[in-house]
Amino acid sequence: MSMSASGRVSARVRAVLAAAGSILVLGALVGAAPASPADPPTRMDNPYVGARVYVDPEWAARAAAEPGGDAVAGQPTAVWLDRIARIEGKDGMMGLREHLDAAVAQRADLVQLTLYDLPARDCGRWAPPGELSIGDIARYRTEFVDPIVEILADARYADLRIVTFVEPNSLPNLVVNVSPRYNATPACDEVKARGTYLDGIGYALARLGTVPNVYSYLDISHHGETGWADNADPLTALLAQAATNGGSTLADVHGFVANTANYSVLREEHFRVDDVVAGQPVYQSKWVDWNPFVDEIPYARHMRDRLIAAGFSPQVGVVVDTSRNGWGGPNRPTGPATSWDVNRYVDGSRLDRRTVVGNWCNQVGTGLGQRPTAAPEWGIDAYVWVKPPGESDGASARPGTGRPYEPLCDPDYLPQRGSTWPTGAMPAAPPFGEWFPAHFRQLLVNAWPPL
Repeated sequence: MSMSASGRVSARVRAVLAAAGSILVLGALVGAAPASPADPPTRMDNPYVGARVYVDPEWAARAAAEPGGDAVAGQPTAVWLDRIARIEGKDGMMGLREHLDAAVAQRADLVQLTLYDLPARDCGRWAPPGELSIGDIARYRTEFVDPIVEILADARYADLRIVTFVEPNSLPNLVVNVSPRYNATPACDEVKARGTYLDGIGYALARLGTVPNVYSYLDISHHGETGWADNADPLTALLAQAATNGGSTLADVHGFVANTANYSVLREEHFRVDDVVAGQPVYQSKWVDWNPFVDEIPYARHMRDRLIAAGFSPQVGVVVDTSRNGWGGPNRPTGPATSWDVNRYVDGSRLDRRTVVGNWCNQVGTGLGQRPTAAPEWGIDAYVWVKPPGESDGASARPGTGRPYEPLCDPDYLPQRGSTWPTGAMPAAPPFGEWFPAHFRQLLVNAWPPL
């Protein structure tokens, strides 16, 4: 089932979207009268409160075509602009303007966009999937950012709250994948030396900041990558640098996004980082590895405090991507383990079932997480689905197949400097961004809360 760029949607998907209209108002303002076109909405501290959030018809069609997918096909997801061609639309896919027109037709209040096309994007990967090389910063500005801003500034969309997730995973790469870290790559070292990501993000923030109904959020990674102080410190500094580069100011950042396209749970329910087992602290276990955080909400709040201390507004909020962090199903622990061995205690208690907390590609056993919700708790603007469930993280192709090889997407690759911990990636995965039916069906089965 598909939708063409001309806007034709099957009757089944139209029914899903119509039904979605009754469930997508997030927060406490259900039933509030819509603003007049002549009276644009007031800028809000939390743009998600009371908002009817846009449902991407293309994603909804793919979801509804899967067995049981109707149950979630009406949920809002972010639209990823990960190629210049995605702005105008290509190969039958909707362009940015068509998405915004569809949002107006849905009477949506809020649209979520992910800008993801920096030069030398994903510098930490073996096979970066981006289209722009490290020297293409001028193209990034004029062919990617500027056309997006021109469309967003159209008066026809002035009543929409437009949330932009600006270049996720970029700045965290400049913390964990640069020298002298053991994961360092030459590409990330060069990007950092040139300031490519800082220049690109600063320019994007400055240009987006000229559109009064745009709310920009920067990525703070997840607790399993930047929870340690020696990662959180440089990430905080990089975020402040990016936000004051290229004409941008700290005021151009409305908030931050955690766990983008990742699998970390909101809260570990059956153990705490300060637990002690037979005299050994949990933070010394192999899984926790001296990290002061084991889940996302405490990490997100901690990073928010750090960033406010670094000069960002005290009103900044955090959104958390819950699209794939449910970890339900038959293997979900129902209580703490009883072992007196600290590693067995943690492994038997944790909801996150990854073999290594850094594994990020098409993980086995994952489920849909909390459905999109506004202001679920203090300091959190919303639970959101930034990563559209069912879209692949990367191909599981092996070397020599003629396809880009990403080791952490290969189920048989052993990462972590020769360790025996597998990647946990599902087999037969298509390239990044393509529909992966087996993964989507697993997400439905293992959803938590259950569907």
